[in-house]
Formats: sequence, structure tokens, C-alpha cells
Amino acid sequence: MTQQEFQHIAHTVPNEPGIYKYFDSEKTLLYVGKAKNLRKRVSSYFNKTFTSYKTYELVQRIHTIEFTIVNSEQDAFLLENALIKQYQPRFNISLKDDKSYPYIVIKNESFPRVFLTRRKINDGSEYLGPFTSVAKVRELLNFVKANIQLRTCKLNLTESNIRKKKFKVCLEYHLGNCKGPCEGLQTEEDYREGLARLKNILKGNLGPVIIGFKKEMKASAEKMDFEKAEITKKKIEHLENYQARSVIVNKHISNADIFTMSRDADRAYINYLMVQNGTIVQTHTTEVQIHLEETDEEILTFTIAQLRDTFNSVAPEIIVPFTIIYPQQGVTITVPKAGDRKKLLDLSEKNVIYYLDELHKKKALHLGDKGESTRKKVLYQLMKDLQLSELPVHIECFDNSNLHGSYPVSAMVCFKNGVESKKDYRHFNVKTVQGINDFATMKEVIYRRYKRLIEEKQPLPQLVIIDGGKGQLHAALESINELHLVGKLTLVGLAKNEEEIFFAGDKESLKLPYDSESLKLIRRIRDEVHRFGINFHRQKRSKGTFQNQLENIKGIGKNTADLLLKTFRSVNKIKKLSMEELVPVIGHSKAKIIQEYFEDQLEKKPSGEYDAA
Repeated sequence: MTQQEFQHIAHTVPNEPGIYKYFDSEKTLLYVGKAKNLRKRVSSYFNKTFTSYKTYELVQRIHTIEFTIVNSEQDAFLLENALIKQYQPRFNISLKDDKSYPYIVIKNESFPRVFLTRRKINDGSEYLGPFTSVAKVRELLNFVKANIQLRTCKLNLTESNIRKKKFKVCLEYHLGNCKGPCEGLQTEEDYREGLARLKNILKGNLGPVIIGFKKEMKASAEKMDFEKAEITKKKIEHLENYQARSVIVNKHISNADIFTMSRDADRAYINYLMVQNGTIVQTHTTEVQIHLEETDEEILTFTIAQLRDTFNSVAPEIIVPFTIIYPQQGVTITVPKAGDRKKLLDLSEKNVIYYLDELHKKKALHLGDKGESTRKKVLYQLMKDLQLSELPVHIECFDNSNLHGSYPVSAMVCFKNGVESKKDYRHFNVKTVQGINDFATMKEVIYRRYKRLIEEKQPLPQLVIIDGGKGQLHAALESINELHLVGKLTLVGLAKNEEEIFFAGDKESLKLPYDSESLKLIRRIRDEVHRFGINFHRQKRSKGTFQNQLENIKGIGKNTADLLLKTFRSVNKIKKLSMEELVPVIGHSKAKIIQEYFEDQLEKKPSGEYDAA
């Protein structure tokens, strides 16, 4: 659908909250989105200049637009997530998670059996979970069996069958693992009490279970049944030891969901910690495939909704590393800066970093398994595809990283003979560039890297990959010219979205086949430099190395400063904003403080001195 074609139907799209659906000419659902104002949101697809080839491709395929009006932004949010989960449209964010998770089922029957299952049947039974680990479920069930007496047999324990004495107790009864409901030795009320204890254990709520056993122990002792009292005492000790082994967070943090995210090219990795009754009861890391130009906030919000639905979470608090709009009533979004919640967030971040490291190790191991001869074949293929004069046994790749348009750093990774050479990885703190300038930053780090190699008489790489396309490539080439290294190494740029390869001076880009071994190697190198750069950025942020200039303004706190940078991308832009532009974001009083601060700064500057754009 072209912009002109859309203009003919634009007036039919309502100015209401709701969801919109894009279909191609064959009525295949391409994309589902939500909006506070459907007409504004849908129109934006046909009015903007695309930075992503995938977004351009989506718009070219749109043939039909359908929409559903809802009452609120929250309803639109819930409906969008339900439709994406049901239809999994090609261009929407998608969770790469096709596992069937285990449940603990309490069967819908007299004296219900409790066991592990992966099949959820609509038979009136109660399903607890799902759980992320089968091993964890088996451990829980073994723990429950050791402390709570529930039957494991498949006998049809109806009231009439028990009354007719159709069954006899088995070995489990004599071992003390069952109270013998088959012979009427246990009431259904007592059995249900055991099930209630089971549910509390699964939720990490061991307090009521321990209190119940202490009452039993006291009653047995009063009846002089000291043997039974001793058995109950051992169960209490078992429960207390289990509670001590559990990851106790804080009794003041009752139920909460914690999420952190690491983004890597067209994928994101989200870790989820579920806290119930102050205990971490589940942890899970999932991979998300990114298809369009979704922001970190959009990716995290979508994944949170999907994971909370999958794991049936109704926690009233969601703890995240940055502010998101989560339009669900009764849910509080927390972005902690210190305290127990920040420790939880750090633990979640540690999990996602570990997951990524293991993923990269597996990839490296897989490449190593291919053998040296196979890796050499890939390098020869890369040499042929890029028309290199030498075999690229030494490859280096550079990437710039910043947070919300601030705090620039750079990273370089090195691959030798097709595998990572981690001892040669380098981080760069940008020294000569003021503000955010990717081109100047790239020029600086390229100059510093290869000037040092020349001075130390170290071998140069055959191939240097600049992650960022034509602009960064030309900036890097300026440093190569200044160092008189033209012709001594090959410099290429890699476009961030389309995976196109640019050579200096060429008008047309090179597109390698998507499944070619050459591109797979380049992709691995790019993913590795992203991971390395993001980890460096994260470490510097956690150490407080970065300082936001806005935080120096009296009356402006860190949250407000971060919100301003996130919204307007740089301090220089914020300096030029009017009150009308600032007030909707931070309110009138803080907007006035910001304006007065920068006006005072301008007055103090010598004549003829101006801020750089």
C-alpha cells in the first residue's frame, strides 16, 4: 500500500484507542499493533522515512488494514499480546521459546493424586506452574513426599468403594508415606490439609506449614505419642533446612517479578526472576527475535506481558532496569537505584549475562568442532566474497555504545583463524569527543588502536569491520589515511539493520547470501563486539563512572535527568528546548529550573562562545 493509497482510507481509521492488524494480498496477518490513537499510529507508517529495511518491507506488503476499538490503553495492550501469542505474525516481536513447560497437577478426583505432567487437560484438575525446570519439579515433589503424606496409587477411591472395603493398604502405608485413605484411615478433610501444605511449599510459603507441624508435634507429645512427635520434629527440621537453602530475598518484598534485558543485534535476551513470599521460586531466560525498529522499552514490555501470562504471575510489582509503560491496573513498576530491589535487579542481570556468555561459548565450541580445515574453508570463502588480497586470519571489529544518547564508549574484538582471541579484545574510553558523535568517536578509536600497533611493531589485521555503515566507515578511513595504512589492511562497514557490507568509495553495497558461511562468521563477530561493548558499558554504569551533567542542577534528581536524556537524547538538545516542550515531560516547576540553569550558564560565557550543536 502506497502513501497515496493510504490517504484515501485514512479518514476511516478512528481517533480512538485500539489495535490494528496489517494483512498482505493473500490475507496473511503480517503485524498486530496497539495505539492510544489508531489514526495517528497507523498514519505514521506511511509518513516516515525508514531506517530499517524490514519496516520498509512490511509497509510494501500491506494490502488491508483492520482495526478494533477498545475502551482503554490497557485493553489495547492486553488484546495486542493475546493476538500476537495466538497468531505469531511474521513482523511482530517473537519469543524463541517453543518448550512445553512442566506442571504439577492435582487431579480432579477423591483424594487427588499429585504428579508431574507436560499436558494441560481441561478436566477440572488444578495445575500448578508452569515451572522452568523438570529437575526442580522432581526435587520439589520428592521434598513434598518426604514431608506430606499423599497417595501415589491409581485406585478409584470413591466413598462407596471405601465403604465396601474394596481395597487394602499397600507398602507405602507401612513405610509411612501414605495415611491409608483406601481403607478409610484418613478423612478427605485431613487429605485436603495436606494439599494446602503442598501449595504453600510450592509458593515458597513454608511458615504456615511449619506452624501446622509444630501444632501436630505438641498434640502428639501431650498424648504421650513421643515416636510420632519425633517424626514430626524431623519434618520441621527438614523444612527449616530447606528454607535456609532457598534464596531468601527480603520478607518485606513479598511477591514481585524482576526482569532485565541484554540486546544483541536483532535479538534480545530477557531474564525473569519470580519472587513469592520473599523467595525466588523461578528463574528463566528467554530469547526474543526483533523484526522491526522496536525500542528497548517496547521489547521489554511485550516480553513481560508474555512471560507473566505463560507463568501465570499476578505479582503486584514489576522491577525493571529502566522506565516502561505497562498499562495494567494494580501493577506497580519499580526502577530501583539502591537497596534490596536493586540487588534483585543485579542478580537478574547476572543471570542474563551468564546465559549470553554460555551461548557464545557454545557457538565458539561449535565452530571449534568443525576443525581447523573447515574454519580455513570459511576464511577462504570470506576472502573470495570480499575480494580480499590476503586470507583474513586476523580480523578486528569495532562498535560504539552509548546509553540513551549519552556516555559514549567503544569496543573492539579480535578473531584469529576464525575464533575469538579474547586476550586481544580492547575497550576504549572516548577522550577527545564532546557529546555524542559516532563518526568522531570511531575516528578516534581507530587512530588510537592502529597508532599503537605501529608503535609496538605488532602485526596488523587483514580485515577491519566497522559496525555502523557508511558514515562510521568514512570516519575510520580518515584515521587510516592519517596513519598511512591505506593498502595495508581492508576496511569494511557493516550496516546495522540490513547486514549490508560497504567498501570505501563504492556506491553500491555488497549483500552476501543470508545463510552463507561468510556472513555467519561476520554476524558472529558483530554479535561478539555488541556483547563485549554492552558489558563494558554496564560495568561503567554500575561503578558510577558516568556522570549526567543534568544531575548537577540543584532540584533535578537522577530519575528526572535520565528521563530527559531518554526523551531528548542529548544535553545540547535539552539546552535549546522551550518551556512548552519541557513541561509535558517533567512538569512546570522542574522545566523552569532547567531553563533558568542554562540561561544562567549562557550569560556567564565570554562573548562569542557558543555551545556545539
